[in-house]
Amino acid sequence: SQPGEASASFLMGYIRFAHFAAGYVLAVGLLGRTYWALVGNHHARELFTLPITRAAYWREVFAMLAWYLFLRPRPNQYVGHNPMARLAMFFGYLLLTLFMITTGFALYGEGAQEGHWSHTLFTSWVIPLFGQSQDVHSWHRLGMWAMVCFVMLHVYAAIREDIMGRQSIVSTMISGVRTFKD
Repeated sequence: SQPGEASASFLMGYIRFAHFAAGYVLAVGLLGRTYWALVGNHHARELFTLPITRAAYWREVFAMLAWYLFLRPRPNQYVGHNPMARLAMFFGYLLLTLFMITTGFALYGEGAQEGHWSHTLFTSWVIPLFGQSQDVHSWHRLGMWAMVCFVMLHVYAAIREDIMGRQSIVSTMISGVRTFKD
C-alpha cells in the first residue's frame, strides 16, 4: 500500500478522481443553471418553481401523463416545458441533483477530513443526519440509479414528443427555436 490519495497511485484511483471531477462539474453545472434561471426569461425559471396550488396546472400534468401512457390524443403544445416535464425536471433534475451534490460532497469531505471546506459544509451535518457513513453511501448510490432512470425517461420523452407530439423538442435544445408541425 502506498501513502497518499488513491488517485495518485493506481487505476481505481484514476476512476475515483474522474468521479470527483464529475461531481465538481455537476455542482458547477447546477450553479450555472441557477444563474441562467436568475438572468434568463420566464422559461428559464420554470425549473425552479412549480405552481402546485393551481388546479389547472394539475389538470395539465395528468393530461400529459395520459398522453405519455397512450391514453389520450395529442395534448396542448407548450413553448417551454409542458407541466409534466416541469414537474419531472423539478424533482428528477433539481432536487435529485441537489441530493447527489450534498451526499457526494459529504462523502468527499469525510475523506478530506476536518478543516476541508467540504467537511465543514457537508460532512459535519449530512452523515449524522443519515446515521452513518455507509448509509450516506447507500443513499448516494440509490440516487445514482434514480438519475440513470430519469435520464432514460427524459431522453425517451424528448424523442417521443419530437416524433408523436410533432414539436421540435430535440433540435430546440440545440437551436433554442421551438417549432410545431401540423
